Amino acid sequence: MKHCVIVLLLLLCGCSQKPAERTHIRMAVGGVAQFVYLPAALAPVLGFPAEEGLDLSIEDFQGGAKSLEALMGGSVDVVCGFYDHTIQMAAQGREIKAFLTMLRYPGLVLVAADPAVKSIEDLKGKAVGVSALGSSSHMYLNHQLLKHGLKPEDVSSTAVGMAGTAIAAMTHHTIAAAIMTDPSLDVVRKTTPLRVLSDTRTGAGVKEAFGVDVYPASVLYSTTQWLTQHATEATKLTRAMQRTMEWMRSHSVEEIYAKMPAANKT
Repeated sequence: MKHCVIVLLLLLCGCSQKPAERTHIRMAVGGVAQFVYLPAALAPVLGFPAEEGLDLSIEDFQGGAKSLEALMGGSVDVVCGFYDHTIQMAAQGREIKAFLTMLRYPGLVLVAADPAVKSIEDLKGKAVGVSALGSSSHMYLNHQLLKHGLKPEDVSSTAVGMAGTAIAAMTHHTIAAAIMTDPSLDVVRKTTPLRVLSDTRTGAGVKEAFGVDVYPASVLYSTTQWLTQHATEATKLTRAMQRTMEWMRSHSVEEIYAKMPAANKT
């Protein structure tokens, strides 16, 4: 009888315990369907944030500039975006810090759908799509224009996003060229002849575009204040994303594709 009472007490104690609550983290992504942000899309599917005690919600924005605006406005905690924005904010005296680097190369590609555009110089007077005005894709476009003797105002930079709207703009020829990433670029290629003007998906392309071997691209960043107040959560999120990237490195393309959210598949 004594043993039965002990067992019953243990069972009652177990029933009274509540599941550990997860910490909610809001992450902004400027085009979550794009491959440059694939670790962010895969992490919740693989369950690594939950295993770290995090409830990670992802909010999709048109581009990196919109994600940055959301962070500065306080509607999200962390951004999965391009490192460029941390430099941009530092120049303005705003305390933004990147705490995890995910890619060595930006993965941005400047492509033209207009047959008359055979070089970057031919973009003068043309409409060129970027994810959002002020985004990293816009910065990349401006850098390439300046490098080739043009000014940013020599083209009409148009915000077209990175997914469906960008695909429609290119296939319907409402813009002459665009900064694109996969898988959207691959979708357009299937129906529309394209000319690649600059490609940062490879080391050689990065060297040609920026004159360096490695260019930090997709990162996680947040405000210094949030990182200071949520150091434990930032560490757990970093660990979850690192586990995601390790999983990607150790699995085949087919296995990764099978886990990808439908929006990332072409």
